[in-house]
Amino acid sequence: MSSLFDRHRAVLPEWLALYYRHPIELTHGEGRYVWDSEGNRYLDFFGGILTTMTAHALPEVTKAVSEQAGRIIHSSTLYLNRPMVELAERIAQLSGIPDARVFFTTSGTEANDTALLLATAHRGSNQILAMRNSYHGRSFSAVGITGNHSWSPTSLSPLQTLYVHGGVRTRGPYAELSDRQFINACVADLEDLLGHTRDVAALIAEPIQGVGGFTSPPDGLYAAFRQVLDRHGILWISDEVQTGWGRTGEHFWGWQAHAENGPPDILTFAKGIGNGMSIGGVVASARIMNCLDANSISTFGGSPVTMAAGLANLSYLLEHDLQGNARRVGGLLIERLRAVAAQLPLVREVRGRGLMAGIELVKPGTDEAHPQAAAAVLEAAREGGLLIGKGGGHNTSVLRVAPPLSLTVAEAEEGAAILERALRSV
Repeated sequence: MSSLFDRHRAVLPEWLALYYRHPIELTHGEGRYVWDSEGNRYLDFFGGILTTMTAHALPEVTKAVSEQAGRIIHSSTLYLNRPMVELAERIAQLSGIPDARVFFTTSGTEANDTALLLATAHRGSNQILAMRNSYHGRSFSAVGITGNHSWSPTSLSPLQTLYVHGGVRTRGPYAELSDRQFINACVADLEDLLGHTRDVAALIAEPIQGVGGFTSPPDGLYAAFRQVLDRHGILWISDEVQTGWGRTGEHFWGWQAHAENGPPDILTFAKGIGNGMSIGGVVASARIMNCLDANSISTFGGSPVTMAAGLANLSYLLEHDLQGNARRVGGLLIERLRAVAAQLPLVREVRGRGLMAGIELVKPGTDEAHPQAAAAVLEAAREGGLLIGKGGGHNTSVLRVAPPLSLTVAEAEEGAAILERALRSV
């Protein structure tokens, strides 16, 4: 009988990535742990790509899903939907955007796609500024503004995209500058870029680049950018698909590290809010959200079941101060990883905030990315009972660590010890 891997390859695209030389099937989870089909248990430090935000099989979420499914699963946005209105009310208030409106989608890709539609319609322009090394999803429009070539399979796009410096602090032409000099140089680059174009619709940026390897600029860069953007009437879209909901510990949203000029014009979210259920969305002021002059609906966005999950998950997150837990436990985890890294020439840098840490690997004695080592550590960590991710703009040489926000100190120590052994084995 064919293995599940053989069956997968027989019917699914070659470009649908799988982790590990011998891919695993996850069958169930509880808390911060998951089990595969062979009965092996793993400490989960990736959460289905930063999506299992609170915990696996969280009783409050599973109960909400079950109860709502027992009433009605689907209705579409053509009918009033109480869970959707209730979740929109909470997100609008939490967003910080005045007179906010919320539109729900089924993914972060679709959320960013909607944000681009709003910005280009509002501004009457198809020109977009994006950050180098960025990632914003897999749709035709999203790959067209993705600054990480590993995840952008085509240069064809309905948008004209111009890429700006600043998303990566420790590589590139400004890496040796102080934080203030770095910000000034990036602002000068933005000013120069805008001097060669006109009528740009928006800048879209991840406060911390996710797929790019958890890189980020110094605090305040996007506030400085915002002063320039406002002079030109250009909108700022903050892609909070990976940074939202308190994952960075210090802030509820990633944009708040750059809050000198207030919230973004448009905010996109997804992943963690549903704790595995398919939720994405866009927040914008009524002035921007209502600029579309055509009818629209969403068949699956705002589904009663996913909205019930989102409400239960958000309530749990806030009531248990998981943002504070991310700050405390994440801080301990990052310091532990930095202590390990200091002894290993393989590790160029440990970076991140809260429960969002990146470990960049290089060939010892050089600054050259080492994707083979990253792949080997990924395998060794799995063999040791730990699931992590990888990414980065330099040939996926960054290990990505992003556990559920309810991670305990003991689990952080357990995961760090496994990861240390995996790094030393390589």
